[in-house]
Amino acid sequence: MECQWKPDEQGLQQILQLLKESQSPDTSTQRSVQQKLEQLNQYPDFNNYLIFVLTKLKTEDEPTRSLSGLILKNNVKAHYQNFPNGVSDFIKNECLQNIGDSSPLIRATVGILITTIASKGELQNWPELLPKLCLLLDSEDYNTCEGAFGALQKICEDSAEILDSDMLDRPLNVMIPKFLQFFKHSSPKIRSHAIACVNQFIISRTQALMLHIDPFIENLFALAGDEEPEVRKNVCRALVMLLEVRLDRLLPHMHNIIEYMLQRTQDQDENVALEACEFWLTLAEQPVCKEVLCGHLHKLTPVLVNGMKYSEIDIILLKGDVEEDEAIPDNEQDIRPRFHRSRTVAQQHEGGDSIEDEEDDEDDLDDDETISDWNLRKCSAAALDVLANVFRDDLLLHILPLLKELLFHPEWLIKESGILVLGAIAEGCMQGMIPYLPELIPHLVQCLSDKKALVRSITCWTLSRYAHWVVSQPPDTYLKPLMTELLKRILDSNKRVQEAACSAFATLEEEACTELVPYLAYILDTLVFAFSKYQHKNLLILYDAIGTLADSVGHHLNKPEYIQMLMPPLIQKWNQLKDEDKDLFPLLECLSSVATALQSGFLPYCEPVYQRCVNLVQKTLAHAVLHQTQPEFYEAPDKDFMIVALDLLSGLAEGLGGNIEQLVARSNILTLMYQCMQDKMPEVRQSSFALLGDLTKACFQHVKPCIANFMPILGTNLNPELISVCNNATWAIGEISIQMGESFVIVLELFICFTDFIIPSRLTCYLSLCSGSEMQPYVQMVLQQLVEIINRPNTPKTLLENTAITIGRLGYVCPQEVAPMLQQFIRPWCTSLRNIRDNEEKDSAFRGLCTMITVNPGGVVQDFIFFCDAVASWMNPKDDLREMFYKILHGFKNQVGDENWRRFSDQFPLPLKERLAAFYGV
Repeated sequence: MECQWKPDEQGLQQILQLLKESQSPDTSTQRSVQQKLEQLNQYPDFNNYLIFVLTKLKTEDEPTRSLSGLILKNNVKAHYQNFPNGVSDFIKNECLQNIGDSSPLIRATVGILITTIASKGELQNWPELLPKLCLLLDSEDYNTCEGAFGALQKICEDSAEILDSDMLDRPLNVMIPKFLQFFKHSSPKIRSHAIACVNQFIISRTQALMLHIDPFIENLFALAGDEEPEVRKNVCRALVMLLEVRLDRLLPHMHNIIEYMLQRTQDQDENVALEACEFWLTLAEQPVCKEVLCGHLHKLTPVLVNGMKYSEIDIILLKGDVEEDEAIPDNEQDIRPRFHRSRTVAQQHEGGDSIEDEEDDEDDLDDDETISDWNLRKCSAAALDVLANVFRDDLLLHILPLLKELLFHPEWLIKESGILVLGAIAEGCMQGMIPYLPELIPHLVQCLSDKKALVRSITCWTLSRYAHWVVSQPPDTYLKPLMTELLKRILDSNKRVQEAACSAFATLEEEACTELVPYLAYILDTLVFAFSKYQHKNLLILYDAIGTLADSVGHHLNKPEYIQMLMPPLIQKWNQLKDEDKDLFPLLECLSSVATALQSGFLPYCEPVYQRCVNLVQKTLAHAVLHQTQPEFYEAPDKDFMIVALDLLSGLAEGLGGNIEQLVARSNILTLMYQCMQDKMPEVRQSSFALLGDLTKACFQHVKPCIANFMPILGTNLNPELISVCNNATWAIGEISIQMGESFVIVLELFICFTDFIIPSRLTCYLSLCSGSEMQPYVQMVLQQLVEIINRPNTPKTLLENTAITIGRLGYVCPQEVAPMLQQFIRPWCTSLRNIRDNEEKDSAFRGLCTMITVNPGGVVQDFIFFCDAVASWMNPKDDLREMFYKILHGFKNQVGDENWRRFSDQFPLPLKERLAAFYGV
């Protein structure tokens, strides 16, 4: 049957008719064609007809033949394992015979079909494919050579891993030297294919390529001046990747490579220039960057700055000539999906870091969100940003003369690029820019009312990059004028400016925090007015600005007049949105922040909000069960609905405190949480652990009966590979232990305050009589993992702090169980908690530490200096805690004697020595 297969003429005409109809613009025609094609898939030889039209019907027009091939490709993707042998052999045979078709479109379609079959695990079952394609490369016929190369390039892209495995007997050992021969081919298309094929194997450091790395690099250099843009682009791409994986081979030629990349970054072809511009981004990550680039900085800086101007195409795409578009509804395709970041519990620092900072590596330079494509402007700006972070103020020598010219330029396009440059260098060159900011910030604030919308929008972004400095100055000088103008821009008549202003204002809110309190009425007035003005996309950003405001000013928002302004529009949107509308995500996030800030002020709104969140969780869980049991009928649910609802419930619990008790009593939230805590998706578990901790604090009487079920689950989630899940589970364990041990702790503290440093036998006796707390049965489930986490290298700061606090709290309520391990964690424990502000969590943790030291003084002896340092980190401990510190310090001093204590304390840094002497008299 293989090659003798002949189509039935009537069947062939029917299929051709279908292919013609499917090109009709009419959607109902397309739909009926789609149904007929699905029916035809029932016939085994339908796919023979499709390959026949593609490869044999040379009289048909090319679009119809190509379409036939693309439908066949989709069938291969969906049903290949069900093709009878004869059919798949016929298709493979036809593909190899027609890879050199005279039409570039048909050659490309055949190439795509070959690759799709290969990617279905067929490289093993089609052993003649690669040798045959490699053989066809040597064909005298250009079409055959180009077609075979096109197919090989696609196979290299799709199946790079399997090509470098023993499974196929390492074909790359033959293929890579073969590809290198074609770098000098007379046809630019072939040269380009050859480089693109080899490029697929650079990042993975494929052995076959590494053996030929020197001839590869030589060949690349030989092609550096190629007249074909596609070849130059692939040469640049290769050099960028080699910079990452084989810097050693490029270093001897680095001067010439940098000079070459400088030329290419200014290439007439923007695709080549963009590929070359990536070189500077990659080089900035290499330790040798400063050394190899410093001599070229004077040339590179103007090139990057020049690349930051909008191109004509950018302006057309951005509708840069349209100033007023606020009334035009958004195109729904332009609204990017938003991903909710689950709630992470973090400690308060002097600097306010959190796990979010550690995990959030988003690029801050996305000033052109609506051109989602990465372009030369964005790449140049990002490169300038990272280089500013490498060279710091040294870069200003080259930038400042250019900036002077750009920022005050009469032509708006040039002025706009200057404002972008100023924003791009903000992070790296902040110190050196400070002397110029008193002049520049007022100039930028003026630019906020420029007549060109693109100038106004970039100015919003650049000013947000300097918000930290603005907030550090007297508020009337810069903050007030900046805030006033930004609020006007939030109500701009251009949607792009509205978006940029809203985002910039959110950044300003984060920096200014309570500095904004005097202006709250004015700010809320503007934000609430924007509700009636904004189209869909910007409404989502507005929610974010309101949520950030609530996070930044906290309880200052809880005033009847503010609540009266803010809540009605939010609740109106809340009522308009259906449960399956993804716009609920940003609105729920926003309400979560607002509920936390308003505290009791949110009470009038809490019941319907609480109930809907519980329903969202219940609905999603029910949907997930249906999908598991009947996947053919039910799609997997979008669990983001559940995650965001859990986070809003956390916000309610945190904001309302004990007032949430009745709502919890009347709902099945704890049963639902038990399911969420075991969900496969880490983010669901992360949010459910945060909610567990918040409910434990707000209404422990409802959580307590479930502890026996919850604790083993928390124990199994102490896995630091999933930082945020582990962090929230750790924090929840700490909250539970404090609540479980409350009564025991009060008695124990009184006892410790009346003991000396060395424990009398009667305390041991007392502890065993008291039998610890109700937490005792659970300590061994979690303690070992917590001690491992706190000793683990490179653990993020937030997780270390929460782990230390939880160990301290466990030691507070179950000292006999935890104290024997004191020596294993005391040093990292003390260093983790010395940087966080005085607060309730730090207080309970240190009480735990003191209790454990009293039970096991030997456990602290070797690391006593760390304990002293941690004690000194307290600004203002409560009197009884200060008394505990005093007892332990003096107990230790008495134990070792004055002379030894003097020698010991001589090792202290002077500030520590002075602080302990002043506060504790040691």
